[in-house]
Amino acid sequence: MLTHVWGLLTHPKVEWKEIDREHESVRHLYAHHVLILAAIPVVCAFIGTTQVGWGFGGDHPFIKLDLFSALLAGIAFYIAILAAVVAVGHVIRGMAKRFRKPPSSRRCVIFAGYIATPMFLSGIAAVYPLVWLCLLAGIVGLCLSAYLLYLGIPYFLGISSEEGFIVSSTTLAVGVLILEALLSVTVILWGYGEVLLPWLFRF
Repeated sequence: MLTHVWGLLTHPKVEWKEIDREHESVRHLYAHHVLILAAIPVVCAFIGTTQVGWGFGGDHPFIKLDLFSALLAGIAFYIAILAAVVAVGHVIRGMAKRFRKPPSSRRCVIFAGYIATPMFLSGIAAVYPLVWLCLLAGIVGLCLSAYLLYLGIPYFLGISSEEGFIVSSTTLAVGVLILEALLSVTVILWGYGEVLLPWLFRF
């Protein structure tokens, strides 16, 4: 489990080749990578919002959730993260279809799962959920994910560097939009979940 995390952060070129040789399935990716790493921001946010509370620091008030509301928010947030990985994978697949030998949907989703690794790890900052700290951690995670994306997409998806640049740029733009949507949902769920979530889950 998590055998590629350190390699992607320290020597991504070598690690991409190793991942490519494994011919991994989407089920294996989720079981051994995504499901575990996606829990990091969820668990940290659960701890942070119940023990510290969301806030800007200083004299600003902190917003805490009770355990039940935080649990519901965590479940919803976890599902949203897992769905976002699949969504980015399909974006990559859609962009790559224009080329002569487009990669399969399986490879695209697997690729999306691995490039999200730094974003998952940046969720550790949510254990002390100051807004500016989480934003800074998210930016660092996004930059590292973008680096993995630009570095890995040409040979992992079997396309040229020029084609890879086009796909990478579009994927990064869509990924930023998805990230912004997740951040918005996060603020709503973890900030106002005590009011909204019991109403939503009654259906």
